Amino acid sequence: MDGILAVWKPEGWTSHDVVAKVRRILKMKRIGHAGTLDPMVTGVLPLCLGRATRVVEYVQERPKAYEAVLQLGIATDTEDLTGTIVNQQLKVNVSLSEVREALQRFAGEIDQVPPMYSAVKVDGKRLYELAREGKTVERKSRKVTIHQIELMDAQLDLDQPTITFSVLCSKGTYIRTLCVDIGEALGVPAAMAKLTRTMSGGITKESCLTLEQIEQLQQAGELEKHLIAADQAIAHMEMAVVPAAVGKLALLGQKISLAYAGMEAGSAASGQLVRLYSEEEQSFLGIFEIDSAAAVFKPVKVFSALES
Repeated sequence: MDGILAVWKPEGWTSHDVVAKVRRILKMKRIGHAGTLDPMVTGVLPLCLGRATRVVEYVQERPKAYEAVLQLGIATDTEDLTGTIVNQQLKVNVSLSEVREALQRFAGEIDQVPPMYSAVKVDGKRLYELAREGKTVERKSRKVTIHQIELMDAQLDLDQPTITFSVLCSKGTYIRTLCVDIGEALGVPAAMAKLTRTMSGGITKESCLTLEQIEQLQQAGELEKHLIAADQAIAHMEMAVVPAAVGKLALLGQKISLAYAGMEAGSAASGQLVRLYSEEEQSFLGIFEIDSAAAVFKPVKVFSALES
């Protein structure tokens, strides 16, 4: 079974738990997930099955969308409500205009410091391992991009108001940290109360199946109909088509002249990745890199029909 299985991850499960469960249902080992979700987070978790595991890294690189609930007046050591409260303000007063202004401060490229409770490595050790030992270490900030951020709801009449917002962001963005930073912009403690991933790798909730549905469909022999093709999951890459005879050489891992796809040297930037197809039934050959100087496609990930 090859392709992308879009799972709606339930609350309380780790991404590893979901992979383990699907491995048992499908009785196959070659499964990888595209983007870890914390246990408290629900939402879109793409699983790459079989040969589709070869596109995991490219699916992970694509933007992700979330809906988050931010709790004002509370700060925790984990930056969400699962942690220990380290600061609290019992009465918070903010206006709707202040909230809107604070959110828009984070649109575009921003600097983010990874939270202590994260999988980022410092000196070979995961930050969450150090945090569990009661240690706090200096972390380097890194650039992330908030493509879009919009206010969805604001319960400002509460003593500790909640703000619900949607965000479209680059890989590596910590929404917990974004919540804390929004609180700082408003001058009050803040923590993430709830998070749902609504899109990952171009895959939305509408394409997702629950673990229960996956089990039922597998037992009925109908699950394969619901898989997303590996090349569809990387549809953000440009497409190139070569004659069937040339496609057979591509499947052998050979370099292919750009001319076979009707391209000229210098017409595309070196290093650009493309999805290469054979004219025969438009079959997907793999991911190839353009070498403009040599005027060829170089194989990066070949999807041979003979591959196990």
